[in-house]
Amino acid sequence: MTWLRRWWPLVAILALAFNLRPVASSIGPVLTEITVDLGLSGATAGLLTSLPTICFAVFGATAPWISQRLGLSWTIALALVALIVGQTGRVLAPSGTLFLGWSMLALAGMALANVLMPTLVRLHYPDRIALATSLYSLTLSLGLTAASSVTVPLANALGGWRAALSAGIVAAALALLCWLPLLLRGRSATGSTGKPVSLARVARTPLGWAMAVFFGIQSAQAYSIFGWLPSVYRGAGLSEVEAGLMLGIATGVGVIPAFLIPAYVARARNPGRLFLVIMCFLVVGYVGLLSAPTTVPWLWAVFLALGTTSFPLILALFGTRATTPAATAALSGFAQAVGYAIATVGPLSFGILHQVTGGWVAPIGLQLALCIPMVIAGLYACRPIVIEDQLRWGA
Repeated sequence: MTWLRRWWPLVAILALAFNLRPVASSIGPVLTEITVDLGLSGATAGLLTSLPTICFAVFGATAPWISQRLGLSWTIALALVALIVGQTGRVLAPSGTLFLGWSMLALAGMALANVLMPTLVRLHYPDRIALATSLYSLTLSLGLTAASSVTVPLANALGGWRAALSAGIVAAALALLCWLPLLLRGRSATGSTGKPVSLARVARTPLGWAMAVFFGIQSAQAYSIFGWLPSVYRGAGLSEVEAGLMLGIATGVGVIPAFLIPAYVARARNPGRLFLVIMCFLVVGYVGLLSAPTTVPWLWAVFLALGTTSFPLILALFGTRATTPAATAALSGFAQAVGYAIATVGPLSFGILHQVTGGWVAPIGLQLALCIPMVIAGLYACRPIVIEDQLRWGA
């Protein structure tokens, strides 16, 4: 029983992590079918692909405040209920407006959990942050890959996109069951994270803004790829199944790095060199997608997959650039709220620029341009500093 009490929180964290991307990443492979079925315009389809970043920005900022009042476990339970109800509603939605509304509820749940995941790791496993972060980063990537690669086969086998998207409801319900034992422990809100740190204090630190810009642009890149890569490949001549497979590669290749990178970051004083290598992969992937999308489509998908592994890197930085659960929650909350507001530029501009120009050069070119400020912010965030030191500057 002692072993079970020690490791059950990790089981619950991993079950939660598996649910933190499918709500968003399962849309891209069947976006064309959803657009036709619900009568979405190009701008509305662009809004749908950018909705995750909008919701994460709006609702993610509330996560530290809610967790201080409800406690971490109850806040996560609330997030999972929102995931279940929102996904159920959008599967049954008869119109585009209702589909967007129910998706927003599900994504609100994802936003709460996203912000609090680093805090959960630091609270339950302060002496095993690298291992716990690696495992939940790996599980998150597995959930992302599963949603990206099996949505189209499920839709073909079960009779449409609605049936395929219902798989996420089952996964979220199982995660909620895993959290029930933690709810019975009754951790108080104050006891969960300690004395709260306001987002306003983080906003007065260079590290807070570097993390926000870094997180924001990498999210813009990732969600543009998740939402639009199949459409880019289909526009170049690949079939629906082939385009879905390319998205599966773009998400699946990052599974192993998602496990290895956090462990490396936890040991390295400055992981800046690794970050630069990741950025090189991202740039080459975009250039290949522009110049020869159908020549070796799998290779560009592999490069893009490696280029988006800046995500597990910054997840690890959330755990290592703060020393207390309260500061971790505040840094994660600020960086993700501001970051996702920045990230909205990615998938939304992708859809608008494609609609205006009728091609993919302009939207992909914008993503390439965004790599410049991402490198600057990322290199600063990789420096061996912690947020508490900078919080004392403005104390």
